[in-house]
Amino acid sequence: MRYLSIIFLILVVSIGALAQNAIRVGNAAPQFAAPATDGSYYDLASMRGRVVVLTFWSTKCAICRSEIPKLNGFISKFDESAVVFLAPTLETDAKLEGFLRANPFNAHILPNSFGLLLQYADRDRDGNLDMGFPAYFVIDQKGNLAYRSSGWDRTNELYSKITRLVSVD
Repeated sequence: MRYLSIIFLILVVSIGALAQNAIRVGNAAPQFAAPATDGSYYDLASMRGRVVVLTFWSTKCAICRSEIPKLNGFISKFDESAVVFLAPTLETDAKLEGFLRANPFNAHILPNSFGLLLQYADRDRDGNLDMGFPAYFVIDQKGNLAYRSSGWDRTNELYSKITRLVSVD
């Protein structure tokens, strides 16, 4: 009976933890390591000292498709030694190949990123994932979340935040 009570208590605490937001601005960003479609490997810990921009997106998301050209317009303005643009998606390499040929995206694409999405997505009271697409997360040079947003037409805010972080460094 005692073991059953302990298991029940652990379960209750776990459910409460799942119902909370994944991360908040100012908190340390969850660590991750992931391969990109170009064969590169990105590890958040090894990018310390640079601003890291995560853009969660999908080929099926109309807003994402409309935001890609805007993102491309300013990605090239930043030196990769200062800012790294990563674009996690749930799609596979095979699904992305044709899409990216027709719709170039200048960020480093991280396919099969469900595990990464789990780390960054909010959860509702029932523990269900809650993340709008595109979703933007900016991680500062110290590894803390500096900005987060989602939805249509956030690129101006995103650009401003990145520029401020780079100029502070």
